[in-house]
Amino acid sequence: MIQKLIENIKRTGAPVVAGLDPMLGYIPEQITKKAFEEKGETLEGAAEAVWQFNKAIVDEIWDLIPAVKPQIAMYEQFGLPGLEAFKRTVDYCKAKGLVVIGDVKRGDIGSTSLAYAAGHLGRVSVGSKSYCPFDEDFVTVNPYFGIDGVKPFLDVCREENRGIFLLVKTSNPSSGEFQDQLVNGKPLYELVGEKVAEWADTCMEGDYSNVGAVVGATYPEMGKVLRKVMPKCFILVPGYGAQGGKAEDLVHYFNEDGLGAIVNSSRGIIAAYKQEKYQKFGSEHFAQASRAAVEDMIADINGALGR
Repeated sequence: MIQKLIENIKRTGAPVVAGLDPMLGYIPEQITKKAFEEKGETLEGAAEAVWQFNKAIVDEIWDLIPAVKPQIAMYEQFGLPGLEAFKRTVDYCKAKGLVVIGDVKRGDIGSTSLAYAAGHLGRVSVGSKSYCPFDEDFVTVNPYFGIDGVKPFLDVCREENRGIFLLVKTSNPSSGEFQDQLVNGKPLYELVGEKVAEWADTCMEGDYSNVGAVVGATYPEMGKVLRKVMPKCFILVPGYGAQGGKAEDLVHYFNEDGLGAIVNSSRGIIAAYKQEKYQKFGSEHFAQASRAAVEDMIADINGALGR
């Protein structure tokens, strides 16, 4: 699956991923009004608004980007209708040829981890038939249970040609409370990175592994170290834009081949029309504002990389 992501990046010239993390506050009034008229001010109405919002944005940006990253919590908050909207979004994006990274941050042990892996990346058997329930291409995984929690995902990656991004150094301000603590003279995130690199060697596909890492844009010096620790891992980089990460800080997240990293922006893209820079589009043309934001992001990152 990493090869498909690489092919998409090369085709688009865009090492970026659009985070489809919709909140009702991001959705223009005309979208929610129509959804509520059809389904009421209900969970179903909210989920319909989310779906229509996503669809409009994807229709406008799909040709510019290699991948999308829907964050499942934004859908789960609306219960079963929200999960249906998540699944519709996954299927629609895959039909457009986009790689889908399910930001689900799963992590547990034994049969629970196996069930998560099967439900999101693999297959479940129902009588004589099998199904791919959510069918993402990649998912994010919390590695802090160790190999007990990660092995079921590694097995599915090998069996189904899927991929995972393991949390190594996250972009949030309090990440250092645990991740930066020294263990035998090294910060914990570096030890986790070493383990991720070890697991990556078991899931290679060409020059890169189907096992990648999440390393936040807000900690560029740590990202520089982790790039060397995990040379065969693609790095999923959250924290660009709204969280303070800058394009020039991300150069060292990439390898010399110009690959090895993909940078996420969520509300900076999907809620672009609310930014002063894109106010000229107005809420009526929110999707076109998202397209402009994607184009600017691509230019910003490629400019920093000297492309």
